[in-house]
Amino acid sequence: MILCITPNPALDRTLVVTNFALGKVFRAESTMAVAGGKGVNVARACRVLGGEATCAGFIGGNTGRLVAESAEHEGLKSSWTWINGETRTCTIIADPATGEATVVNEQGPSVTEGDWGRLQTQILRAADGANQVCFSGSLPPGSPVSSYVDLVKKVRDSGKPVWIDTSGTALKAVQGLPQIGIKINGDELGAILGETISDAAAAAAAANRLRQSGMESIVVTLGSKGAVMAHAAGTWWAYPPKIKTMSAVGSGDSFLAGLVVALEQNQSSEIALTYAVAAGAANALSVGGGQFPISDFKQILAQTTLQSMS
Repeated sequence: MILCITPNPALDRTLVVTNFALGKVFRAESTMAVAGGKGVNVARACRVLGGEATCAGFIGGNTGRLVAESAEHEGLKSSWTWINGETRTCTIIADPATGEATVVNEQGPSVTEGDWGRLQTQILRAADGANQVCFSGSLPPGSPVSSYVDLVKKVRDSGKPVWIDTSGTALKAVQGLPQIGIKINGDELGAILGETISDAAAAAAAANRLRQSGMESIVVTLGSKGAVMAHAAGTWWAYPPKIKTMSAVGSGDSFLAGLVVALEQNQSSEIALTYAVAAGAANALSVGGGQFPISDFKQILAQTTLQSMS
């Protein structure tokens, strides 16, 4: 089982609007409302890929109930921590003509140190049955970063492989922790190191410098150029065939799902990287985070290229 932790989940409302532009009035061609947030997308994509996943995180209010009900309706297992306040709603406008998406993320409800204490208890209980644990997305307002770091350490110290996909203050707080894996995009890695990451060679060199702090693995996503993994066993670059993007929303989450599902299946790190790249690309062919057909994944996986960068 893969435990997918989303501290700040959401109700994701996706509107499909061809030739969308600011300042005009449109009628959506289709609308979709689902349980969302990065970790929920990871869990959804894990199921597509044949893995078993459990969602966890803070939810509250009427929107929180909608998120819980939506996840249950999809067949996503969950271990939610209920709080006072209202779970956020995020609005996504996908334009199939351009393949671009406009995303408006609400901040989410405020949480307390006591809320984090209850979350930690539930996470550690749920992690007992997990083979991989993912921490995905932003922290809700009011979150003590120390509580987040403490939870990551406790899960890691329990012997579970931990992957982090976050940004901002939370990313800075965990980037030096030993024995964890981090998924990060090229721009975020460049900001940390004060340099520009423009290609796979630069990503590989930067990831290996960052990994010297003791982290288990660094995976750097590069959009259509694929991704690089730096690991003790080697450094690799994998990239997909050219595709026509419908919407990239959720592709990073599907990428992480492909990675951890493959690792749970005891695939090698470099093969797991190809699974990740194929899952991220497959997601970009459709609208909705983690809702791609398995046939698209298999077709892209067969055409994904792997190169050693060691």
